[in-house]
Amino acid sequence: MESVGGSHQNWLAWMRRALQLASLAEGHTSPNPLVGAVVLDAEGRLVGEGFHARAGEPHAEPVALDQAGDAARGGTIIVTLEPCCHQGRTPPCTEAILAAGVRRVVVALTDPDPRVAGGGLQRLRDAGLEVISGVLAAEAAHQNRAFLHRVRTGRPWGVLKWAMSLDGRTALPNGESQWISGPSARSWVHGMRAQCDAVIVGGGTVRADDPLLTSRGRRSPEPLRVVFSRSLDLPAGAQIWDQQLASTLLGYPIQAESALSADLRAVVQAQGVAMEALDASEPELLLTALSKRGCNRVLWECGPGLAAAAIQQGCVQEIEAVIAPKLLGGELARTPLADFGFTAMDQVLQLRDQDVMRLGDDLLMRAQLT
Repeated sequence: MESVGGSHQNWLAWMRRALQLASLAEGHTSPNPLVGAVVLDAEGRLVGEGFHARAGEPHAEPVALDQAGDAARGGTIIVTLEPCCHQGRTPPCTEAILAAGVRRVVVALTDPDPRVAGGGLQRLRDAGLEVISGVLAAEAAHQNRAFLHRVRTGRPWGVLKWAMSLDGRTALPNGESQWISGPSARSWVHGMRAQCDAVIVGGGTVRADDPLLTSRGRRSPEPLRVVFSRSLDLPAGAQIWDQQLASTLLGYPIQAESALSADLRAVVQAQGVAMEALDASEPELLLTALSKRGCNRVLWECGPGLAAAAIQQGCVQEIEAVIAPKLLGGELARTPLADFGFTAMDQVLQLRDQDVMRLGDDLLMRAQLT
């Protein structure tokens, strides 16, 4: 931390509260980060708190300061991310802090957005405020890992999800796959979609499963449904083209555009499906396009070929694997990932930060790619 003013333990407790507040908006703030704020009066008593609820709405700091009113004067504001110092869809938070008359600002993380990048904290220091930074920085970075990743790489944070049997199969040899996992796991998937800005499938999944890909009402608006197709050989009657429940984007290589059938073209035009022509059929190009559309976090729910390509191109940062207590068998049965071409164990991909939890009769293993 740059300063140790005040009670360090006290800052930890209040920063934890600010992180809790920030989490209330998970899945709703993109392209903005999750931010929570707490205001203490000059005696250290809680007088205001708030969080950034949605892009375009007030940021956490003015929400908390408005609640505190005059009680904020001479006090402290604790915030999970560096206050912004630029005019966007909302005014600069640094000016709201200065106007409120607080004397101390406690921050978890510096904002990597080039429009801020330390400028907010410097503005406050230059105005004579005490600034303490780095409080629960690791926890705040984990909470905002998707936003931080997008700002630093220009691509959303990718989560790859699959459900498989204990022997590693995602379908029987004849292609039958419903249902490998149980009701609790399927409900968890809906919640997972609600935390993401887009859900991505390949053309094979649309042809085989005719998925709806919504959160079943757990998020409003629903996440963007993305069909990533190399050939545009897609059924015109698929339910994913219906825009009444959720929006859909069709991503494809521009050279395949002539293969779009008249029936499918009529459907996507009538339904208002967004089209994203890419220079090539590469996952990294799709994610760059989704980043420009404001996506911080995306969920891959695709077949083994696309999943492996997404991993190889650095488009997957996190794995969420549901493991069902079932044995499917079959040497030719489908597995979650296509061949990476590895020939030695020292080539394989290593996971870290593993966590396991129960979902009814199933197990969920979460891990990050190194």
